[in-house]
Amino acid sequence: MAMTMNGEVQLAASREAVWAKLNDPEVLKACIPGCEELEKTDETSFRATAKMKVGPVSARFKGRVTLSDLDPPNGYKISGEGEGGVAGFAKGGATVALTEKDGGTLLSYNVEAQIGGKLAQLGQRLINGAAKKLADEFFANFGKAVQG
Repeated sequence: MAMTMNGEVQLAASREAVWAKLNDPEVLKACIPGCEELEKTDETSFRATAKMKVGPVSARFKGRVTLSDLDPPNGYKISGEGEGGVAGFAKGGATVALTEKDGGTLLSYNVEAQIGGKLAQLGQRLINGAAKKLADEFFANFGKAVQG
């Protein structure tokens, strides 16, 4: 099952400050809902573990995250894939763009993902709702982290 999602969030911080936080594993780990581990393995890669619950399916996903198309402080592409055992798998990516706006920074994102296994059997509406909730939670946390 494939899904797409996009949105934007206005942050009260400079583009450079937002860029620095987007590249800080400790900040990302604290902001990603259910993230238990986010460890930098090299300059642009991380190993991650996150516990997720979507409807009746709960799973611990282990996987990798890679940053590419780095264009500081304008944006990057973040890609990842994870295995959740019997719950299935998830893989996808997001293009993140930062632009100066209203004395702060506008962060825009476009997400494309594929999921399979038990998760894919839950239905598009439940999956999309859960994905939107996770994205909203991440950006609420990230907004707080950026603004100190």
